Amino acid sequence: MYDPTRLAALVAVSEAGSITRAAERLGYTPPALSQQVAKLEREAGTALLVRHPRGARLTAAGELLVTRARRVLDELELARHELARVAGLAGGSLRLGTFQTAGIHLLPPVLSAFRRAHPDVELAVANHEPPAGIAAVAAGEVDLALTHTYAPAEPVPLPASVAAEPLLVEELVLVTAPGHALADGSSRLPLGALAGQPLISMAPDHPPRQGVEAALARAGAAPSVLVETPGYALVCALVSAGLGVAVVPEMVARTSATPLGTRLLDPGELRRTISVVHRNNGPTPTADAFRALLRGAFGRAVRQS
Repeated sequence: MYDPTRLAALVAVSEAGSITRAAERLGYTPPALSQQVAKLEREAGTALLVRHPRGARLTAAGELLVTRARRVLDELELARHELARVAGLAGGSLRLGTFQTAGIHLLPPVLSAFRRAHPDVELAVANHEPPAGIAAVAAGEVDLALTHTYAPAEPVPLPASVAAEPLLVEELVLVTAPGHALADGSSRLPLGALAGQPLISMAPDHPPRQGVEAALARAGAAPSVLVETPGYALVCALVSAGLGVAVVPEMVARTSATPLGTRLLDPGELRRTISVVHRNNGPTPTADAFRALLRGAFGRAVRQS
């Protein structure tokens, strides 16, 4: 029996004409999607795609399987809709809170998958920079909120009515202007090597970062520019322009719109944890279904990183 996820991958490649474009549509990396197709080819016992520099095309066996796969996937989609109605997921609404980084780089494929599975649910997304999302969930303004905490830092107290489920833990890394001497090397950079370095700092007006900023201050990094709002895009742009160095989450460094040098730090104890906050009392089927999709998407993000 063929895995529906792999069948969907093959259908997506056939429609997009290339593994890269299909991966973007499905929220995978191209290597991860290519592995899905390769596993399907092993299950089928024959080649399903012919790969070429400008994309990929189906073999005769691939065309046959895609024709059948579409029918199978259509039936599964119909089953999901019918089960959703049974579970109370037909209609209604889901209100989400998110911070900027997650909202841009992690949330869209989850929203897309949820929309495909539950097209009748009305979606609303609001910006809530941590820790404001926690208060929004407690107040009933949103059903779920993506938030983050940093280490080292004082624990963020949670109201008794809400709980936080960790989804992704990532290290903080050093980012520099391209060609900077500190980014030259594959080994981890001791934190003490930042002594005397001009630091693009997000303290003191960004409470979640204050513990991290204190650790950098103890290592001797000297604040050069203060960014008073939690905008990592601005931090990375200033670093890229040579105004200083910064310590940011891995995801931020990977997705920066401006060119950066990066390096892991030693010890790797500076971290960011992304969590989904939900109410304890009376979880709804809609919110539970979305949390399940978040687990899968963020799990893929961990594996890809």
